[in-house]
Amino acid sequence: MPITTAAAQLVQFVLSTERLGTYTRTAGMVDTKHALALYAWNAQISGAFMLPQQVCEVAVRNAASEVICAVYGPQWPWALGFERSLPDPQSGFSMRKELISARAKARVGNTNTVIPELKFAFWVRLFTQRFDSRLWLAHLRNSFPGMPAGLTVQQCRQKIYDELDGVRGIRNRIAHHEPIFARNLVADYNRMLALVTWRCPTTATWLSQIESVTAFLGHRP
Repeated sequence: MPITTAAAQLVQFVLSTERLGTYTRTAGMVDTKHALALYAWNAQISGAFMLPQQVCEVAVRNAASEVICAVYGPQWPWALGFERSLPDPQSGFSMRKELISARAKARVGNTNTVIPELKFAFWVRLFTQRFDSRLWLAHLRNSFPGMPAGLTVQQCRQKIYDELDGVRGIRNRIAHHEPIFARNLVADYNRMLALVTWRCPTTATWLSQIESVTAFLGHRP
């Protein structure tokens, strides 16, 4: 049922004129009702992104955990060698402090309870150059068998990092209920699908059959 002008004004008050202003300033948004339609669509497609984002994140972090396990053993969160390999800058994000914090929340000796406690930034930064010799040169191709042919391990690792960093951008906006309608959402979805494909093409095919992002893309107000 279409919303009336009076009802739209009440909704605008609840959401705040400032927040809705992002939508009203968009080309073609001639009144509050149009802005609310775009707001609703933005929320719906943000929700649709949760599935590919989740599959992507779980696939990558499990692959990374698999590699760390091969190098440092199945209880790698408690391995002193792995902890010492992590950067610990005086300011900014510390992978070492993040590991210590995550394992403090988990059951001792149970690696599977540590993995979901680690922030997305931790997994992204595992794919930086500093970990090539420790992790990726010997293990990346086995953990990401779907990577494009003809690339060096370093190039593959860099591609994974670049795409993960892109996923981080939309992931953070969705988590904070921010607008994503101005982004290149096709590229955002393809980035997630590529990462899953590199990990497992079969899983990527399954994901492409059940996701709803592409359907929403064709119905933007």
